[in-house]
Amino acid sequence: MTEPEFTIGVEEEYLLVDTKTRALAEVPEAMMAACKDALGDQVSPEFLQCQIEIGTGICQTAEDARADLAHLRRTIRDLAADHGLAPIAASCHPLADWKYQSHTDRDRYNQLERDLGGVGRRMLICGMHVHVGLNDNALRADLMGQLSYFLPHLLAMSASSPFWQGEDTGLASYRLSVFDNLPRTGLPPAVDSWDAYQRSVDTLVDLGIIEDSSKIWWDLRPSAAFPTLEARICDVTPRLSHTVGLAALIQCLTRMLWRLKQKNQRWRKYDMFLVQENRWRAQRYGTTEGLIDFGRGDIVPFAELFDDLMTLVEEDAGILQCTRALDDLRDIVTNGTSSARQRAVYDATEGDKPTKCAAVVDHLIAEFSADL
Repeated sequence: MTEPEFTIGVEEEYLLVDTKTRALAEVPEAMMAACKDALGDQVSPEFLQCQIEIGTGICQTAEDARADLAHLRRTIRDLAADHGLAPIAASCHPLADWKYQSHTDRDRYNQLERDLGGVGRRMLICGMHVHVGLNDNALRADLMGQLSYFLPHLLAMSASSPFWQGEDTGLASYRLSVFDNLPRTGLPPAVDSWDAYQRSVDTLVDLGIIEDSSKIWWDLRPSAAFPTLEARICDVTPRLSHTVGLAALIQCLTRMLWRLKQKNQRWRKYDMFLVQENRWRAQRYGTTEGLIDFGRGDIVPFAELFDDLMTLVEEDAGILQCTRALDDLRDIVTNGTSSARQRAVYDATEGDKPTKCAAVVDHLIAEFSADL
């Protein structure tokens, strides 16, 4: 079998905040127009008017993605500053209340608001999606089931949403608690073949429930728009280096599974009930309490699991030229997730809850540009 290119593309959703009040702010029309002039179709509005989405081009390597994302982040940051605003790359704003946000007046988002009702209006969350190029549908279906095993590991490292409406939720990723209320979310079901997957999609399309598979919002899915597998499990991460590292790991894991396939081997498919338990542990604890290693039959510290992952993909990292990007992920394992850093800022700040949350927002604004 000809080796796929394993290209990557990264999409990030940002929240816009007022630099004086630290409250969420709607994206001004003039700012969006300036962003479009500068970035073309690499920038777009999102469901809520306080959100903006960017996407890289098709990138051959993680370093290509780093350069593209740095340019996109700098451009959004600089154009937002012209309006007294700043972007933050965190999956939840520490203090904002979803009831005071408005959705973007576009046909797609108006339809979503009608279809989803109250659970849609609560969608004051942002994510990060990573596409890996696989131009064979059968391969996409086959690798989706195997790659699902690693989704909790990715969630654990990306966690950036500990606060909701001024309260510490106790979770590392509260975003998923909001997102999982939508239909057609969560871990992808076991799929025996591309034809079986397509039949299920066609059933919903033929019934008029969805227009196409873009309305299937699993943690990992075959993209409807591109010949890719799209990992959607991750919180958006404040630091560029962590975004690039996660994208590189997804790329490497995909190639590692393809490499096994060339040897007539595969990653064992565990019951999704068990993988879901790891997903919950990642959502609740991030990297602090470990995940279940089902082969060992034990809960293993995350640092040890990370070392195992690096060994698994060492060959692929060399071929895909992303060793540096993977090294950047060790910072999360050693020094904690964004959720841990946000809590540290909150706890170190004197004052009432709004004052503490404002300090967290300032921290997130700084982290957005920290490694550009």
